[in-house]
Amino acid sequence: MRTYDFTPLYRSAVGFDRLANLLESASRTTGQDTGYPPYNIETTGENAYRIEIAVAGFGPDELNIEVKENLLTVTGRKTANDDAATQKTYLHRGLAERDFERRFQLADYVVVTDANLVNGLLSISLKRELPEALKPRRIEIGAGQPLIEGKAENKAEAA
Repeated sequence: MRTYDFTPLYRSAVGFDRLANLLESASRTTGQDTGYPPYNIETTGENAYRIEIAVAGFGPDELNIEVKENLLTVTGRKTANDDAATQKTYLHRGLAERDFERRFQLADYVVVTDANLVNGLLSISLKRELPEALKPRRIEIGAGQPLIEGKAENKAEAA
């Protein structure tokens, strides 16, 4: 595994420390990522996104979605199974019913708008909502008074 040294970024760039921290944390966590549960991230519009996570076997009461400081955390905690009470005997158990935690770093002004669980897919809708002060705006150009006085005005003052 390669390791990258982000120290030169800290020395030469002012105000980009958050970006450098994101790069550094992303490089650290990729080796620890188990790949469970699998997920898709898609863009559904210019400022709209959707994260789909395969959570087969989990119910809505066993899933938790939390956003804190631009970090979206999806947690699945499996409640105690009734295997001991019903004495199930599996020939093959392919559905992973283990607890998980998935984290997604969100950009500034990205908010979660909706979450649905349908057929084992947890779908989380996101939208970038820029404040009015940051949106581009058109500045009207007025036709004001000329800055340089004309010759006709100078002759009238001389008389």
